[in-house]
Amino acid sequence: MPIPVTPEGKRKLQEELDALTARLPVLAKLIAEAREKGDLRENAEYHSAREEMSMTNARIAELKHILANAQVVDETQIDTSRIAFGAKVDLKDQRGQVETWYLVGQGEDDPLENRILTTSPMGQALLGKKVGDTVEVKAPIGLLRYTVVKISY
Repeated sequence: MPIPVTPEGKRKLQEELDALTARLPVLAKLIAEAREKGDLRENAEYHSAREEMSMTNARIAELKHILANAQVVDETQIDTSRIAFGAKVDLKDQRGQVETWYLVGQGEDDPLENRILTTSPMGQALLGKKVGDTVEVKAPIGLLRYTVVKISY
């Protein structure tokens, strides 16, 4: 199944993969050095290095899967009058505050930076809306209402 990504998102995923792949020989060396120190049952350095190697290999596998299935979305084919994948959206909340949200692909999401997946509840509520439309999102704190102020790509 294709995984939609932005060109910037694909570049960032590739950079992360390259950095993690470059880290593998360093981790292998740390494991070998810790192994030389003797009893592995109580060797914290060995267990720490093995755990980091395991997590690094898991992330590498995940990144390879995402990149193998990544489909860079051609933004020239998007109806820019509506919210779709890759959009930067300015929303006005009920208090009149404006927030900026970005609809991104898997591996690019970061809720702390308002970078959300189109499959998230907020992303689903935004898809297809135009400037001036009201967006309602069910959240744990209740129903949130926003007005679409601006859409850009």
